[in-house]
Amino acid sequence: MLQTTEFALLHRLATEQAGSRAPSLVAGVVRRGELVWHGARGTVDGQEPTADTQYRIGSITKTFIGVLVMRLRDEGKLDLNDPLDAHLPGTAFGSATVAQLLAHTSGLTSESPGLWWERTPGGDWAALNSSLGQESTVLRPGAHFHYSNVGFGVLGELVARLRGADWFSVLDAEVLRPLGMTRTTPDRVAPAADGWAVHPYADVLLHEPTPDAGAMAPAGQLWSTATDLARWVAFIGGDTGEVLHPDTVAEMRAPAHVDDADTWTAGYGLGLQALRAGGRRLAGHGGSMPGFLAAAFADPATGTGALCLANSTAGVGVGALATDLIDLAERHEPELPAQWRPLAGVDPALLAATGRWHWGPTPYNLHLLDEGWLNLVPVTGRGRASRFRPAGADRWTGLDGYYAGEALVLHRAADGTPSHLDLATFSFTRDPYGTPAAVPGGVDARGWRPA
Repeated sequence: MLQTTEFALLHRLATEQAGSRAPSLVAGVVRRGELVWHGARGTVDGQEPTADTQYRIGSITKTFIGVLVMRLRDEGKLDLNDPLDAHLPGTAFGSATVAQLLAHTSGLTSESPGLWWERTPGGDWAALNSSLGQESTVLRPGAHFHYSNVGFGVLGELVARLRGADWFSVLDAEVLRPLGMTRTTPDRVAPAADGWAVHPYADVLLHEPTPDAGAMAPAGQLWSTATDLARWVAFIGGDTGEVLHPDTVAEMRAPAHVDDADTWTAGYGLGLQALRAGGRRLAGHGGSMPGFLAAAFADPATGTGALCLANSTAGVGVGALATDLIDLAERHEPELPAQWRPLAGVDPALLAATGRWHWGPTPYNLHLLDEGWLNLVPVTGRGRASRFRPAGADRWTGLDGYYAGEALVLHRAADGTPSHLDLATFSFTRDPYGTPAAVPGGVDARGWRPA
């Protein structure tokens, strides 16, 4: 990046490390799927940490579990509306759905019963499950957002049952190795930072434990590096390789619930946190474990993302730092838009369907996109706009907005010319209320006239 941009990023990082008294802090900016800038302050074992120094990433682990579950969904091995009992029987909360567990709306308790799971060795699934009785459902499933570490321990076991292997072995084989993330592991592998608590009233440190969390590990066990997390930030932004379809990741990013419904700034999708900051919509996750804080977020609209790793129990604003780094990169060095290029080829019969259509008296423009996709946009810019992906001859499926998941069908006259569009029972005609036979309820035979 430009020297001026890099200095602005480093200054923000240095200010955070000094002001928060972080023993060490590593951060990076991601663009075009690459770590285009990274910086570090503080020391690990007497040396400045590098992009290859491991830190514990806490609840960012949940994003990996979410991807494993969505891979199972895309393969048809489960449905998000399936109750847990359908795949993992024998729990006291089997009526909660897979989607509710992913979105933290299952009503499950936030923490596992017994000793604080983040600081003590964890037991196996049998031990965890036996500790979770009826009282572990603290809210009605589906009624509220209630962050649940327990829920992701459950999802980790769900993955293990359906794949026939432990959750990390599945993660390594299906996600980490295909993406080249060789330094993301369930236990520390040197070079790695020690976890510290910083005394609130003196500049001294207390070493924090990093035990194996057992069955709760899917909620926050992983260690990673700036280099590996940069690849994961790119993945969240849509650069998914062969691991997951970009549309599925977009589905994960969409908020299933928000914390502040009037003018929401924070919400949760399917295993991913959703934020609105500085006019941007970001997706990713924060993470904390005793001795460590982390954040990894991407702006899918621009492809810019950021990550932060600190070895301090509390006090370092890694979330704000990540969003500020994205904002600084975009303000100092905005990405150039992709060059416009004409379509490589076009079906004349499909090209004839583009242009002006009307829903009743309201004009819309239908645009042809690459690979036969369509974009239906109200002429005024106000109203229901959606993109549509081909789903067969003269059929498309809505991808976003009001018409997400709905079928768009192009009807043709006997000579093959476009007649009208049928979209979720709504008819779109070339002229306002044109093609009367296609308009539900018919059209007044007297036609348009003065009042």
